[in-house]
Amino acid sequence: MIEKSLYENYQISFDDSVTPNSDDYLLIFNNERELYLDKNKKLPKSLEGFDIDFCFYIGEYKGKKLFVANVNTAESFYNLFDVYQLNHDLYHIAGKAVLVRDWYASHRFCGRCGAETVLDEKDMMLKCPSCGQNHYPRIAPAIIVAIRKDDELLMAQHSYHDTIRYALIAGFVEPGESIEEAVHREVEEEVGIKIKNLEYMKSQSWPFPNSLMLAFRAEYESGDIKVDGDEIVKAKWFKKDEIIRYETDISISDWLVQNFIDTTD
Repeated sequence: MIEKSLYENYQISFDDSVTPNSDDYLLIFNNERELYLDKNKKLPKSLEGFDIDFCFYIGEYKGKKLFVANVNTAESFYNLFDVYQLNHDLYHIAGKAVLVRDWYASHRFCGRCGAETVLDEKDMMLKCPSCGQNHYPRIAPAIIVAIRKDDELLMAQHSYHDTIRYALIAGFVEPGESIEEAVHREVEEEVGIKIKNLEYMKSQSWPFPNSLMLAFRAEYESGDIKVDGDEIVKAKWFKKDEIIRYETDISISDWLVQNFIDTTD
């Protein structure tokens, strides 16, 4: 998991009238949200040869202008998991860029009336000149929780994970509920137990596709494990030397597991 601030190397800005030159950073995505890297696994120096859908300036990165572009192509680029393995810093800024790319691609036309939107003069926002609707970038808050019972950690087998055998309990925040309510609800819905001493740990931007992951730890209070049979097919308690680790440390879930290991005798 990347723990340094995005703003160590990046300063936010936005302008669709600025054009790139060969010294700038170009983050070029295809319609599968994959990032283009050249044969040396580096960012390209120009947009030449690409069928550009859109391209715009999104700020300063490491002292140079940064652009995000979308191209129409069937060619396969690098998915963000692969980018993380190649270059953590590049993944960090690409995670920002792909979310801006998604927002722009989804809101160039107003979802309320269908009119073409225009960029706001000040904010990163698309506004509709016809009905006045404002379209800001959207992220989906989600929770993930490490539940401890004495010296054991609860991990579950999710129906939608093909490669991860056991993972922590996680889920999206529903409209009208607090973050804390979401944690308690998700745990009870998915594994049928109650928890106590809920403690917020930290957060992580998670561009798969557009989440803000809020990490917690908690203690078991009562109840027997009873999986929902839909999202969760199996769950059990693991001692720290029994935990099956994730294949990558890209996510905050791995950080939570490591925190449990480090704080358990």
